[in-house]
Amino acid sequence: MLGLIHQEIAHVENGQSGKITLKINNLVDKELVDCLYLAARSGVKIRIIVRGMCSLVPGLNNFSDNIRVISIVDRFLEHPRVMIFGNKGDEKVYISSADWMTRNLDHRVEVGVPIYDEKLKQLIIDLLELQFKDRTKARIIDSEQKNHYVRRGNRKKIRSQIAIYDHLKKWENNYNNE
Repeated sequence: MLGLIHQEIAHVENGQSGKITLKINNLVDKELVDCLYLAARSGVKIRIIVRGMCSLVPGLNNFSDNIRVISIVDRFLEHPRVMIFGNKGDEKVYISSADWMTRNLDHRVEVGVPIYDEKLKQLIIDLLELQFKDRTKARIIDSEQKNHYVRRGNRKKIRSQIAIYDHLKKWENNYNNE
């Protein structure tokens, strides 16, 4: 993962965009957190969905202001670990068994695999986008480590787990009919 983060930093240094999107249960591995801070300071845009512990502090001026962190806890207990690296518009999508915790990365056997099938890549990207649009259960983790609900304003009320369920039903029908 460190190499992929550094690749996004290199894209920014070469005048291109850098983008990282993560969905994990816990983010506490110091080396990875420090690397994400470096990426943010370099100009990489980072979005994270974390359900549990998060050692990273987003939104600190000139340090982590390119990082947005939300947490969603709802009816269904979710365990996916997804990493998406912008790769100059040709996203690299990975799924993994590992949370970004030192004990998982250094002391356990964990698996991470790339997704090559373009339809599955797009499905995973779409599902994460639905979660970033959640206006019902999503909470923003801010620079003070507060955990407050995303303000809806006059935007449509979206509950991502319900939206994902509906999206997957439609996707399955389309996929089976091709």
